[in-house]
Amino acid sequence: MFSEWQPGLRMANQTVKDAMTIKGTNPQYLVEKIIRSRIYDSKYWKENCFALTAELLVDKAMELRFVGGVFGGNVKPTPFLCLVLKMLQIQPEKDIVIEFIKNEDFKYVRALGAYYLRLTGTAVDCYKYLEPLLNDYRKIRTQKRDGNFELSHMDEFIDDLLHEDRVLDVQCPRLQKRGILEECNDLEPRTSLLEGDLMEEASSEEEQEVEKEEEEEPPRKRERRSPSREKERRRHRSRSRSKSRSRSKEARDRKSHHLRRQTWHTRRRARSPQV
Repeated sequence: MFSEWQPGLRMANQTVKDAMTIKGTNPQYLVEKIIRSRIYDSKYWKENCFALTAELLVDKAMELRFVGGVFGGNVKPTPFLCLVLKMLQIQPEKDIVIEFIKNEDFKYVRALGAYYLRLTGTAVDCYKYLEPLLNDYRKIRTQKRDGNFELSHMDEFIDDLLHEDRVLDVQCPRLQKRGILEECNDLEPRTSLLEGDLMEEASSEEEQEVEKEEEEEPPRKRERRSPSREKERRRHRSRSRSKSRSRSKEARDRKSHHLRRQTWHTRRRARSPQV
């Protein structure tokens, strides 16, 4: 039998009435039931997340000092995960979430917005708003399952959100492949600012090597070489160069978060988001 205060507590843990379903279900159900129960019973949830609105959520987000899921043998939730569940409960507007992501002054506010968007946003929005964050190389603290802390980086955290199925002990919804979205013209092909510089550097090095070989080659040998043979050698060199460029491009795509350096300016701080 429930006590007198438990019905009111259950009401406080319910999703807002006008909330939209995410992936065909209640937004809070994106977090497993056992973890939700631990969050509802946690001290941080009862003291800091009760009656929390989207405006007050910003202040709590700026107080975060690390990211993490659950820790300890009794599955204790971190404040970061508690605020994620609170955002799923109150479902803030998309503009507020975007302001969280674009905020450059508070890195954990950015991480919170990125994590929430990964859980609730479409594949196009995830690639559109999260990929630029791969250029953020600031250090962040992550609490591991055993309760200890480790240093990580924001770009590694974003890369996990885009490629891993489970992040911070929560199963992320399936994310459509970027190549499929590009074929459907929903996304533009991804380009790196360093790609052109790397290709120019590689071509200049190859030209220097060719010039060095020609200088070291004996004059008689160069004279005996026929024009048709020289033309064929240049054609073969061009084909091998294009193959090496394609292989290097594939390698750069696999590690693209280390090559992208686009500038991402914030429009305003998340301290006063517009609702």
